[in-house]
Amino acid sequence: MHKRRFLLAAVALASAAAIQAQESIKIGLVVPMTGPFASTGRQVENNVKLYQSLHGDSVAGRKVEVILKDDGGVADTTRRLAQELVLKDKVSVLAGFGLTPLAFATAPIATQSKTPMVVMNAATAAITERSPFIVRSGFTLPQVTAPAAQWALKNGVKRVVTLVADYGPGLDAEKTFVETYKAGGGEIVESLRVPMANPDFAPFLQRVRDAKPEVVFVFVPSGMGAGFMKQFTERGLAQAGIRVLATGDVVDDDLLNDMGDAALGVISSFHYSAALPSAVNRKYVADYTKAYASARPNFHGVGAYDGMHLIYEGLKKTKGEGGQALLDAMKAVSFESPRGKFAIDPATREVVQDVRLHKVERVGGQLFNVPLAP
Repeated sequence: MHKRRFLLAAVALASAAAIQAQESIKIGLVVPMTGPFASTGRQVENNVKLYQSLHGDSVAGRKVEVILKDDGGVADTTRRLAQELVLKDKVSVLAGFGLTPLAFATAPIATQSKTPMVVMNAATAAITERSPFIVRSGFTLPQVTAPAAQWALKNGVKRVVTLVADYGPGLDAEKTFVETYKAGGGEIVESLRVPMANPDFAPFLQRVRDAKPEVVFVFVPSGMGAGFMKQFTERGLAQAGIRVLATGDVVDDDLLNDMGDAALGVISSFHYSAALPSAVNRKYVADYTKAYASARPNFHGVGAYDGMHLIYEGLKKTKGEGGQALLDAMKAVSFESPRGKFAIDPATREVVQDVRLHKVERVGGQLFNVPLAP
């Protein structure tokens, strides 16, 4: 009897272990799939699917299941969905977050549940400070703004007006540009902040024109870039001799062709362009356009693609374990990305990457952000 009980217990333990080994690793992906920033969610979803189609849907012998949730760009919704993903779905990782308020809303949940949170898109510098469990696979506005100010100084621009969206990333961009540019001897004629809700650029662009700068430095989220460029052209600022210098959000690769000639000549500073000539990026763009005809990956997409690689590499190191172990493993990850060298600074959990200057040009009948010579 004792021997039989022992054998039954051993079988039960083996069965439990087999079931546990077969349990999927769940990633909760929270992005805006509807509303004004739906293009962000579409890029993230497409790139997560592309990554898994190329690299498989299992790690360390366990299936990786992605649970997609649409927050519509509303922070209260993001918070509720993140709570459900952690408590009900038992996700090992939270990921996505298309805007800064959405990442801020989720940070306490990541901390309390000790769930690693991969911020693929939101770009305010302070995001990683909100939780020790946040790792960023996208970029920060200070990273991509300082080189824009340096370009203006190097090219003899003496007078600039800054125009930014009035929320966290915009304030980051404004602060970084103003400090860098003024330190080099440039003059900030005026600093303008455009409300995020129902933005009308017309009165702000009139103030830019009246100030007569050589350059207007611009940051607005990618979904607002086309509207800005349209009104910039309609109000004749280009004819008045004012140039646009921007972060790459404004001339988003995914939306650039729809902007038409209004975008030609815009100089932008960014960590990614679909026109980067590296072999890794050429393959990535080819894979994306094959999977999604007549489409083009953008910075939101590469943030998601690299975010998935970051998660996969971390899970390989932990053999599927989540929590603190996964966080620590991700902090040690580095690889060659479509954007170039990608690494995580273990002290800040921020992405380490190159930033380049680009100019919008027509290539083969399409508009691209073509990298400028160093």
